[in-house]
Amino acid sequence: MRLLTLTRYNSLGASSRVRFYQYIPYLTSCGVELQVASLLSDDYVRSLYSGRRQSVLSVVMAYINRVARLMNSRSFDLLWVEKELFPWFPVRAESFLARRGIPYVVDYDDAVFHRYDMHAYPLIRALLGKSIDTVMRHATTVVVGNDYLAERARHAEASRIEYLPSVVDIDRYSIREKTGEQFRIGWIGSPITAPYVGLIRDALEEVSLKINMRLVLVGAGNQDPLPNMEKEFLPWSEDTEVANIRSFDVGIMPLPDGPFERGKCGYKLVQYMACGLPVIASPVGQNSRIIEQGKTGFLASSTAEWVQALVMLSQNANLRSDLGKAGRKKVEQEYSLQVTAPRLFQILSNAASR
Repeated sequence: MRLLTLTRYNSLGASSRVRFYQYIPYLTSCGVELQVASLLSDDYVRSLYSGRRQSVLSVVMAYINRVARLMNSRSFDLLWVEKELFPWFPVRAESFLARRGIPYVVDYDDAVFHRYDMHAYPLIRALLGKSIDTVMRHATTVVVGNDYLAERARHAEASRIEYLPSVVDIDRYSIREKTGEQFRIGWIGSPITAPYVGLIRDALEEVSLKINMRLVLVGAGNQDPLPNMEKEFLPWSEDTEVANIRSFDVGIMPLPDGPFERGKCGYKLVQYMACGLPVIASPVGQNSRIIEQGKTGFLASSTAEWVQALVMLSQNANLRSDLGKAGRKKVEQEYSLQVTAPRLFQILSNAASR
């Protein structure tokens, strides 16, 4: 099978790294001949995270390069696409592929369609509000990371929908064994998602009065969601992310219950659990599927529930260990690359044969 992989970012972009790049070694080992072409560069991602604007010329050149790639799409058995071919443009390329009978699989790990159908400007909603629906409808297969995205694909009348969660390579993750005197509450993400931590400001402030704790933020950049609280900022890199997570005593994922957040795939929870950590998260979207209440962690809706869960875990090392072991086992069975890679290979093979 010859596969043209059209990602949005290089491996610095989390969605591209998790949903595409980490599968490439396995697919290659299965005899798949891959060519990978990202749309946007690492410089674009760095600018996005730092709040700087990328030059218009570089984006225009990126789109031109993608057009050039698509001109050769006939020489491949299948196109494997991240979200859409041309963000913020009317759907033309995907419709062209459908008319030419060129099969493609499209992958979603967030509710990208809400960037359009819930946009502040009516003109954007009118022009692009249904664009992702069109991409889904023309796709040979739509791969989704959670039920919310699957429901949108069904609404769009996608011909085939496959569920594939966001996962980790379990061989890269090891269980944390040592704990220190200070209870480390950890979060990992990007500067764009760091403000979510501020949603539990009251809970963290109350907990800080009850126990000896430190909040650790990995990848928040220059975003400080809790300026008046003692905390530790750690830079993100692929080489150090596992070691940083292993320094936590508990991993957290607060989220608002909004449409876009319901489309998230809970990847950071999977990372925490792979390191044998208990987890606490808002009961939003995929979080409620990943966490088994009281078995692998806790779902917390209110300040009181966040405080109760954090204090209880800080005072009970055996409970932390039991929850962490159960979480690790769940990741091994359901959220590991070792489980999903063969499934993905079959999904792509079936799409190519269709």
